[in-house]
Amino acid sequence: MKEAGDIAGIALPFAAGTAAFTYLAGILAAHSALSAAAFLYASVILLGILILLRKIQYSPALTWTAAGCCMLMCGALAASTESMLASSMHRDASWLAGAALDFGKRMQAAIDSIPFKHETTNQIIKALLTGERSGIPEEVSAAFRNSGASHILALSGLHLGLIYGVVHFVTRCIGNTPKAKAARSAILVCACGFYTLATGAGASIVRAFIFIIIGECARLSGRNAGLRDVMMAALLIHLSITPSAIKEPGFQLSYAAIAGIAYIFPWMQGFWPGNRHEDAALTKCARWVWDSAAMSISCQITTGPLAYMYFGTFPAQFILTNMIALPLTGIIIPMALAVLAACSMGWELPILIEGTEWMITALCGSLDLLSTM
Repeated sequence: MKEAGDIAGIALPFAAGTAAFTYLAGILAAHSALSAAAFLYASVILLGILILLRKIQYSPALTWTAAGCCMLMCGALAASTESMLASSMHRDASWLAGAALDFGKRMQAAIDSIPFKHETTNQIIKALLTGERSGIPEEVSAAFRNSGASHILALSGLHLGLIYGVVHFVTRCIGNTPKAKAARSAILVCACGFYTLATGAGASIVRAFIFIIIGECARLSGRNAGLRDVMMAALLIHLSITPSAIKEPGFQLSYAAIAGIAYIFPWMQGFWPGNRHEDAALTKCARWVWDSAAMSISCQITTGPLAYMYFGTFPAQFILTNMIALPLTGIIIPMALAVLAACSMGWELPILIEGTEWMITALCGSLDLLSTM
């Protein structure tokens, strides 16, 4: 059995067990006796499976069935344990989380002080970099929502990935020796982890941070981490740490989007004929358009039903929206970081400030137009 299948055979039953018990958390938390009974029940079932495995002859099908049942019960144990802890104690934030949140507030204040001509620009940058969206005017929020670009304002793997790219570029000066690579990985993980805490550690951005940790570990060990492997491993780790996250829309939408990219996008990408390495310039552009559309469709197939269930919307122009908004966002975030860094050091660079504001104006104008289609 392939490695991706091995990880999936562990992660998916674990997620199923976690979901089953987590959705009963309200009942369990209200009655500590029920919570303890659920914990005991899952423990007994898990112990029974392990004893049974010792007494019967192994076969591949039996082994994987038993392993799946074990992980199902482990997920249930994790969820019921979290429920008992939540009902009996209050966990204070660590000093590191407190320092990160304080840094996030300072970032918001620094963004507010940037001398843009329009206050909306400050608010959008604040949303893109810190996740604080309360100051965005309703008409702008409506344009993002109606055009299908609300995910751009919600911190996710897109945002942390761009932060990762900026830090990765800045640390290139360290070098590429084995020790330098290890140092760069440590800096990247620490910077992305601190940023995750500073922005409130929502489910979607935590998922992206776990992806970064797994990717860096794989890179340092010389292994090729496929997206499916990383997704399943991240799902297992994420739910082991915070089982209740499985109820959050951000968690479900985030993993659903990655599932679309991992399982549907490669299939759709193959519809375009020929070898991409042999494409002419014009064919490369056409292939890029198809890849972008295929990526949007793949994500929408897996996230669309969830988004409609939670928010009651399904924008028909999502392909065009993503093809315009995502590249613009990929430019805006590094520019906004550069403006923030320069202004924090007392350097006001008019060209950079005006260029960033122009890009945000173009983004909002495009989405406003698309929302009326």
